[in-house]
Amino acid sequence: MQTLDSQDPGYCREVPRASGFSRRAGWCTVILVMLVTLTPAIPAHAQSLRQGVSAFQRQDYVTASRIFIPLAERGNAPAQSYLGFLFETGRGMPQNYTEAAMWYRRAAEQGDSRAQYSLGLLYDRGQGVPQDIVEASKWLNLSTAAAPRPAREARARIRDAVTTKMTRGEIAQARLRALEWAPSREH
Repeated sequence: MQTLDSQDPGYCREVPRASGFSRRAGWCTVILVMLVTLTPAIPAHAQSLRQGVSAFQRQDYVTASRIFIPLAERGNAPAQSYLGFLFETGRGMPQNYTEAAMWYRRAAEQGDSRAQYSLGLLYDRGQGVPQDIVEASKWLNLSTAAAPRPAREARARIRDAVTTKMTRGEIAQARLRALEWAPSREH
């Protein structure tokens, strides 16, 4: 095997092999072993979320809720957002706006724009949380800014409709809250 000499980057010299393996092969083996050992943990978590979303799309809400609950409790923002929706609508579990708001908030605080949107609507209507137009506007502003392009226009219309109910001072306060907000991951 050849390696680059540290004194001259263009100079290559022969390096003796240790036990028939080159250093490059040794590093490749180490990396391969790390990938094989660490990779299963990531897909299992993602696979559970995919299974929950699949059950949700099939309208099998009971199965979806069973899958989402442990993921949500471990801090998975998309699972928390789906769980909030299930509680809000009473699909797969009893309707409970307080539980919906709690799950939406946990996901919204992590930056999930769908949860931010839903939490904003709950604050606007006073469902599961005290009615608070400023807090509603804050979450709707954040949601609109982070929304994927196809959803941005629709969310902006809802945000603007809520804004028409506000004073200039409330609008300024909501915008300031949105500017000061930063996402935080659950531990």
